[in-house]
Amino acid sequence: MDSVSYDTRDPRPTTTRSPRHGGRVRALATEAVHAGREDLAGQGLHAAPIDLSTTYPSYDSRGEAARIDAFATDGAEPQGPPVYGRLGNPTVARFETALARLEGTESAVAFASGMAALSAVLLVRNSLGLRHVVAVRPLYGCSDHLLTAGLLGSEVTWVDPAGIADALRPDTGLVMVESPANPTLAELDLRAVAHACGSVPLLADNTFATPVLQRPAEQGARLVLHSATKYLGGHGDVMAGVVACDEEFAGRLRQVRFATGGVLHPLAGYLLLRGLSTLPVRVRAASSNAAELARRLTADPRVARVAYPRVGGAMIAFEVHGDPHAVIAGVRLITPAVSLGSVDSLIQHPASISHRVVDPTDRRDAGVSDRLLRLSVGLEDVDDLWADLDGALGAPATRG
Repeated sequence: MDSVSYDTRDPRPTTTRSPRHGGRVRALATEAVHAGREDLAGQGLHAAPIDLSTTYPSYDSRGEAARIDAFATDGAEPQGPPVYGRLGNPTVARFETALARLEGTESAVAFASGMAALSAVLLVRNSLGLRHVVAVRPLYGCSDHLLTAGLLGSEVTWVDPAGIADALRPDTGLVMVESPANPTLAELDLRAVAHACGSVPLLADNTFATPVLQRPAEQGARLVLHSATKYLGGHGDVMAGVVACDEEFAGRLRQVRFATGGVLHPLAGYLLLRGLSTLPVRVRAASSNAAELARRLTADPRVARVAYPRVGGAMIAFEVHGDPHAVIAGVRLITPAVSLGSVDSLIQHPASISHRVVDPTDRRDAGVSDRLLRLSVGLEDVDDLWADLDGALGAPATRG
């Protein structure tokens, strides 16, 4: 069996404190429940309201014009009552406030999907003539494809982490990494990467870890990307993306969102805010399951290699000696499907689905082999999950 890369510790959050609120530092679990909801009691409400309006009445057209002019200048959120659903929504704003608090950033801007969020970041930098991106593989397959295909006019240079500084150019607008990476779970020293970036903004995809396990902004990342479809929502019923960042960059992102229309629906914003309240509990419980399954898979002769992040988490990557497609076809409790981060467990074959759009040679060079399976571990009983995996793995392979 190949060497394994997992830690036998119980997964613990690397960051448990949030920014100051009311003069006191509050714990992450407390912020997850209360951030974005502080004004509800004063309104006589307990649950956050859902504002489904697309437009809002205003009898002060001069004042409206002044607020729109101010937004056009720096993208700051308009003060006063809402204007139009594409400019902003109160329900979505609650989620943005909460996520920024959890990630330890000034602001956050939500989008209709993770790819819409990444596209907005690239468009912001492109608008300044900074079209060059330095990136480290592996990334999520569609992120890789967006950069490689140059669909938004970007040019990408793929490097190992040690080569980031040498790859920077005068027109480099962004360095992008993902740690733990999709799907291999490779991890980077984000602080060292941020140092290598110099003045170029570092975008760290934190979808797998969530702010429960790491907060990249504390390690030097200017931009923190989430496919909020995954752990932030947590129940497989909402699609969204969000970028946590400083207010200056947030203003630019809001302008792009307004111009391109990649807005998040208010109902999705409500579901995400609700999802954040249980995020720490869900991540820690699923991580405990994943750590145990990683141990059992490592000891199994049918499994060639197991990757489990040192930071913890609920994702496992493993290669089998036999046919990975047979494992996909053999599960009964675990759902064979794309996506991840749900309360139920999901398994998929990256080379066939999530990373199919990546060039086969690039895919294999990044560690995404044809025998690799990616398992998103949910909240089921761990013995039931193991029984399902055990049956799907089949009889031990005979090797000469």
